[in-house]
Amino acid sequence: MSLELYFHPLASYCWKVLIALYENETPFVPRFIDLGDVSVREDLAKLWPFVKVPVLRALEESKTIAESSIIIEYLAMCHPGRVELLPSDPERALETRFRDRFFDVYVHEPMQKIVGDRLLAEEKRDPYGVSQARQLIETAYGVIERDMADRTWAAGDAFSMADCSAAPALHYANRVVPLGETFVNTRAYLSRLEQRPSFRRVLNEARPYFHLFPG
Repeated sequence: MSLELYFHPLASYCWKVLIALYENETPFVPRFIDLGDVSVREDLAKLWPFVKVPVLRALEESKTIAESSIIIEYLAMCHPGRVELLPSDPERALETRFRDRFFDVYVHEPMQKIVGDRLLAEEKRDPYGVSQARQLIETAYGVIERDMADRTWAAGDAFSMADCSAAPALHYANRVVPLGETFVNTRAYLSRLEQRPSFRRVLNEARPYFHLFPG
């Protein structure tokens, strides 16, 4: 196979890329990465000095692609399939990129702040930063609730890169800042995402590692 994905099955940004790969049944070789293993970190650093996953290797091109959105754009360009992850129409593509960025910045990143804080020793925790992260997520929920009132997927009627971004962001955010009963449209959207075969597969593969998620 010409593609290798360096990933961890619990890592939310890895989920984003896995969903894109599974949507179009794109063949790839999975390379499991345990960042707690020093030798594994050293090997990954040779590909991507920041030692973060996901990282995609395009073997035929001897190319390393990092950052989840860029990986998905590469897949859309070089390994397209039946699902148009990035629309060819410029205006729809811009909307898709905006929605992708929205979920990364206003849901995904603050969610990771909250989860990361739980992994710290008590004296290193940041209650103020966590409070800000919660407020950011709740504000984002309000925007999503409004926008999902008249659409099926994040950027319109078709599943796209924006939904690949939304799925892990909302799934994990709902565990740390529960949607509750207020955000009806957002909960319905999350349910659609979790019922999507590509995301169901990702969740099933991650299930053995869920006990590692800080409750």
